[in-house]
Order: sequence, then structure tokens, then C-alpha cells
Amino acid sequence: MRGCSAAAYSRGMSTTPPSSAPPLRFWSHAWRTAAVVAIGLVAWSGTRTETAPLEGALLTWFQIGDPLLGAVCLLLTFLRRRYPVAIAAVVLVLSTASVSANGAAVLVLCSLATRRRYPETIALSIVCIGTGLLTNSLIYPKKPELQPDWYGPSVITAGVAAVVAVGFAVGARRDLVWSLRSRAETAEREQHARAAEARLLERHRIAREMHDVLAHRISVVAMHAGALGFRTDLTKEQTTATAKTIAENAHLALQELREVLGVLRTSDDALTGTPEPPQPTLADLTRLVDEARSAGMDVSIIDTTTADLPATSARTAYRIAQEGLTNARKHSPGASVRVRIDGGPGQDLTVDVGNSAPLHPGFALPSSGYGLLGLAERAELVGGTLDYGHDATGGFHLRAVLPWPAAVATSDR
Repeated sequence: MRGCSAAAYSRGMSTTPPSSAPPLRFWSHAWRTAAVVAIGLVAWSGTRTETAPLEGALLTWFQIGDPLLGAVCLLLTFLRRRYPVAIAAVVLVLSTASVSANGAAVLVLCSLATRRRYPETIALSIVCIGTGLLTNSLIYPKKPELQPDWYGPSVITAGVAAVVAVGFAVGARRDLVWSLRSRAETAEREQHARAAEARLLERHRIAREMHDVLAHRISVVAMHAGALGFRTDLTKEQTTATAKTIAENAHLALQELREVLGVLRTSDDALTGTPEPPQPTLADLTRLVDEARSAGMDVSIIDTTTADLPATSARTAYRIAQEGLTNARKHSPGASVRVRIDGGPGQDLTVDVGNSAPLHPGFALPSSGYGLLGLAERAELVGGTLDYGHDATGGFHLRAVLPWPAAVATSDR
């Protein structure tokens, strides 16, 4: 550009920061600076051989002022990322009087083009072409015999276009890398969020399992242990039977706790190859009622269902009945309890557990406060509902309605 054909391609070679422009390190600055100096030297030496003889003040300017102005433009390029448009405009205008500044002009124009903003890039490209034509025609006119009139403008225009194209390509690549990096960071954040959610769900699952397994057994143990503390009229046989009931339920609670912990340790069946132990369903409800009766509760059960239940609903129904019996034992000692199971395929499965008012004050047994809330959550997870509350006589009713599709993956009731 402006003095020799080699300098025609000398208006491009670096970067300007869009938001995706990476910070430059020492070696990045070093090779860009070296390229600017090299382009400036080629343009300066080519101008000396291709222009008409320089004399007087113009020769002095070419030998001293031109290189100094090129050095000033080189220093200005270090601010191109902070003030891209302003620095590009200043350097391009100053390069009119200095072919040594061609390298700096290349750098700032290419850097500006990496921003990929058409108005500013087009405007300053026109400025660059204009200043190059002024340099070749007024300040350092070429020897007429070396090149035709059309050669200089054509080479300058082609050089500016090449520099801008390189800048746009670099900017597009930066934006692509930035986009991919942003997507990777977003995916990583989402993965962490999913992991945190999975941990939270796992804690909730542990809480439900621990409550379902232990609340029933521990309530039996606590009730009988409390009775031993204040009942002085028990015979030796009654005391022995009560102690046996406490020991049996404590042993069962410990055994079921081990089962839950084992399930939690090997929850990923695909990795461990260990199948999860079967969960209780309504087929186990009779055994649960028998255990309650053996503990001294007055329990009746009516089950009108005959078809196989959905596996998930069967497990949920069992847990609801278990919680109802546990609550009756803890809060309504001596009350009669009625358990009713109704429903059929294509209809709803209804689980109703109700107890009368307590015959005497209950024991101050510990409560997690999670039982009924956990049951409501279980019912919602399978698409059902749960209602509970006291009636006018002082009794308590627990009623769940669970879906029972016509065609289901069945469980052994």
C-alpha cells in the first residue's frame, strides 16, 4: 500500500475485541508488534525506490518524520482494544503522511473488523482507501513509468478488502469459540443443578423410607414400654408377653432399617447388579393388621378389590394404611380402627383408615411431623389425592384416592 505493491496487503493483521476476544499474552503482543514493524519497513523501503526523487524538506520528512510518526502509530495500537474506533480512525488518518505507519494501519483495521460491525468497518475501510490514494498521489507520488494509473487504487482496494475479510473471519471464529465455551459452561451449571436436585430428591426418599419403616415398629415399642412404666397391675405373664412384643418389634425395626440402608447403598441396580428388595404391597396388609391386633389394637379390615393392582399404587396404598394404623396407635389408644379398600380397574382405588375417639390419653410419643405430609407427597406422585382430619365424634379419618388404570403393570396386590 502507498509505495509498493507488497504494502498493498499491508493493511490487516490482528484483532480487536468483541466481548469474545481473548486477552493477549506476551507472545501474542510480540508477534503482532513484529509484524507491524516488518510491514512498515517494507512499505518505507519500497516507497524510496518507487517514488520520484525526494528533495529538501520532503526528503528530511521521509528519513526522520515518517519513521517517528510510524512509531507513534505503533504505540497507539496498544490501545486498540480499549478504544477500537477512535484508535483506528486516528492511526488511519496519521498514516496518510507516513508509509511507516502502514503496519499499524493494517493492525487497527483488521482488529476493528473482528468486531463484525458493518457500519464502522465500512466507514473506516473507505477512510483507509482514501488516505492510501492521498499518500500515493500527493505525498509520495509514484514514478509514472513503474505502474499505470489504475494499479495503485486497485491494489489498495484489494488490500483493504483482504484485511477486512481476515478480520471478519477471525471475529467469526472467536464468536464461535465463545459460543461453544458458553454452552459448555451452561451445560456444566445445569449438570451441577441436576446433581443438587438429585441429592435433594434422594434425601427426601431416605426420609420417606426411614419414616415408613421405623415409625410403625418404634410406635409399638414405645407404647408397650410406656405401659410397663406405669402399669403395676400386670401379671408376670402379661409383663413377659409385653417385653416379648417390645423385643420382637425392636428386632424387626433393626432388620428393616438394615434393609433400607442396604437399598440406599445399592440404589443404582444397573451398576451394582443387585436388585432392590421387594417393597410391601396390599398383599402384605393382612399381615400388618395381624401385627396390630397382636399389639392390642382393635382393627377391622374390609377389602372389596379382587383384581391385581398397579404396582406403584399397591405400594402407596400399603404405606397409607400403615401410617393410618401407626397414627391410631400413637394418638388414639384403645380406639377401634377400620380399614377399607375399594376400587377396580378403570376406576379409582380408595384407601380409607378411620379410628374412633381415644378411650384414654395417649403416650407422649415422638413424632417426625413428616408422616401425613409424606403420604400426601406419595399420593401426588402416583396421580392421587389424600385427605385427612377429625370428625365430629373426635375420631380421625385418613382417605386416599389413587388411580387404577384399566390396563396396568400389576403387582401381587
